[in-house]
Amino acid sequence: MSRGASNNLHMTREIVLNRTPAECRLLYVIGQLGIGGAERQLYYLLANLDRSRYYPCLVVWNYNPDEKYYRAIDALKIPIYGLPAQWSPIAKLRALRKVARALAPEVVHSYVFFTNFAADYAARGTGALAIGSLRSDMVRSLQSGGALRGVLNSRWPSCHISNSEVCAENARRYSSIFVPKQYIVVRNGLDLTRFRNSDDSLEMSTYVASVGSLLPVKRWDRLVHAIQKVMRVGIKDARFRLAGDGPLRPVLQQLAADLGVSHAIEILGAVQDIPEVLKGAKFLVHTSESEGCPNAVMEAMAAGRAVVATDVGDIPYLVEDGETGFVVRRDDDEALVSRIVTLLTDPDLCRQMGKNARARAEQEFELASFVRRTLDAYRTAGWKDESEP
Repeated sequence: MSRGASNNLHMTREIVLNRTPAECRLLYVIGQLGIGGAERQLYYLLANLDRSRYYPCLVVWNYNPDEKYYRAIDALKIPIYGLPAQWSPIAKLRALRKVARALAPEVVHSYVFFTNFAADYAARGTGALAIGSLRSDMVRSLQSGGALRGVLNSRWPSCHISNSEVCAENARRYSSIFVPKQYIVVRNGLDLTRFRNSDDSLEMSTYVASVGSLLPVKRWDRLVHAIQKVMRVGIKDARFRLAGDGPLRPVLQQLAADLGVSHAIEILGAVQDIPEVLKGAKFLVHTSESEGCPNAVMEAMAAGRAVVATDVGDIPYLVEDGETGFVVRRDDDEALVSRIVTLLTDPDLCRQMGKNARARAEQEFELASFVRRTLDAYRTAGWKDESEP
């Protein structure tokens, strides 16, 4: 089939298509396009690809045109195929395969773990290279969506891109036949232009920020307990804001009430403008139990804010302990409190660490490098990029 033969794209009318593509070399698959780290990274990638050269298209496993990154990617004029959420997984697999056969892409890249097998299935028989994703701990990923689904998504495709060196290394050591043959690490990128740091905004800061979904793995209960201890050492005017939403919101609010710190922590819910939250913050606290390459930490650094974070995922690679913030053991609650108190009581240190963090972000997180490393990962996995000079 020729690349310009777009009539076949309408053979599954139930699929929502925002525009008919002229051709497609890179086909991306993602679960949804709401507020999330993977969704943000995909948007960055698509916004900075040379679209006249690579012709990307996107399939959304659970279609919702009201989600933030659906609107953002649609504004890029990239073709988006939406699979209705009420469809069964089997129906979606068949529809995705039809889309892949009609588009004949060179690469089918699943951008989240739970669509890995779908991308592999869609690529079979088309000549396309299938690429999967691992964005967190392998054991947690295997458990996502049930045992069978976890196994399928961990084994296929044969190459996964991970955003974390730690997660990739742990996966390589995982003793199971149900793991891919190859992991390639591509750390997250960041739009540095959205994050402006200044001493003036830091001087006017009135709160400590945290950013992330209100899920068990993020361990925001550690933050609430730390706030109580900060109050007990005499810093009564300390204030904290947690930007994020999720099923644990009422649990955390109740915990704050039980500990007598409801006045000191504000849970903001889902926030569209994270740069604005960080601009008003003194520094960031991140208390997660497991991570890959957390956007929240990178964004705080880009905003010129020091970071206090647990030693999970690639955080020890991102945050230079004692220079751009503090890294504490995930089970060391006393150290967490101590480092928070240090930055609350030493504004000069907090300011200098923020400056160091911004400088590191400018060196490590630039988007052009992120796009280049992603394309290089496809080539390492076997993609024959005929447009490469």
